[in-house]
Amino acid sequence: MMITWCRNSTEQVYQAPCDAGQPGFDVARSDTPTARFRRYPQGMADVQQFSQEAHDRLVAELEDLTTRGRIDLARKIEVARELGDLSENGDYHAAKEEKGKMEGRILHLESLLEKAEIVEQVKTSDVVAPGTVVAVVYDGDDEPERMLVGSIEEQRDDVGVVSPRSPLGEALLGATVGDTVSFEAPSGSLSVRIVAIER
Repeated sequence: MMITWCRNSTEQVYQAPCDAGQPGFDVARSDTPTARFRRYPQGMADVQQFSQEAHDRLVAELEDLTTRGRIDLARKIEVARELGDLSENGDYHAAKEEKGKMEGRILHLESLLEKAEIVEQVKTSDVVAPGTVVAVVYDGDDEPERMLVGSIEEQRDDVGVVSPRSPLGEALLGATVGDTVSFEAPSGSLSVRIVAIER
């Protein structure tokens, strides 16, 4: 079963179908047959930690949206406006909706970069650190789950993301392969065993 990642307007992430769960939770993703809903409270942190690569990508995205993106959408809206009656003008309303989404993304990127802190990538993969991809096995499970410890903006296609400031993320930081760490979840204490660490 593939669990869908959802995020709310504050970009907090939780593991649940998009019509379920509630905002303010941060979890590990699982696509294993034994996947369980695991939700962990996540607070809003002032500092946003990014790798240099992710930071540069966000800066480039912001620059593109505030220059080319705004210009292109302004032209699209103007062309749609010339088509006539705005109350029944689908192209116009679609362009305005697209502009609203783009401006929301711009505001979010500006907020992230204002609080950004670039974290140096640890050259060794012996210890879990921000930017690490770690494979863990939950107590009672057999299949390992891979997750990236870091910001949702660091997310890769093949793994989910767990915040380093979430209970699970905090428990994983500094651990090594073979360690078993415990953390508090709404359902009580959970334990995971680290079976692999990669960059």
